[in-house]
Amino acid sequence: MKEVKIETELKVYDDVNELPEDVQKLMSSAQEARENAYAPYSKFKVGAAIYLDNDEVVIGSNQENASYPSGLCAERTAIYYAGAKHPNAKILKMALTASSQNQLTDKPIPPCGACRQAIAEYEIKQEQPIEIYFMGAKGKVVKSNSLANLLPLGFDRSVL
Repeated sequence: MKEVKIETELKVYDDVNELPEDVQKLMSSAQEARENAYAPYSKFKVGAAIYLDNDEVVIGSNQENASYPSGLCAERTAIYYAGAKHPNAKILKMALTASSQNQLTDKPIPPCGACRQAIAEYEIKQEQPIEIYFMGAKGKVVKSNSLANLLPLGFDRSVL
């Protein structure tokens, strides 16, 4: 028997103003996208903004449906749109922000498991890590240098 320890390294910024200027702009795009979320059931709005290597910014917001599994998260809305519109571009950075009408979201809110899996697919496809920044409606911002930090032991095509 062997015991294995898996560690994750993240950087935590006290607020958006500590971020590099380009990431501040990307987070601002995510915040604008968040306001366009369709979340009448959960009252939980999420916005995502993706910066591509062709200098394009692609945004997405969560879109709910009365049939709950039929909705889609902001991260997947954005990443699938980027893949459809710019199939040869690499994703360099992703900014995520979430807010709730039910409570204050002042803690960083990471991508859900399904979104982590979707982002992992693109990170593997492009053979290059994706920087991910995430926050609540305000407060601290967390940076991960790659999705692999957020999803260790990920499932990928190598097992198929």
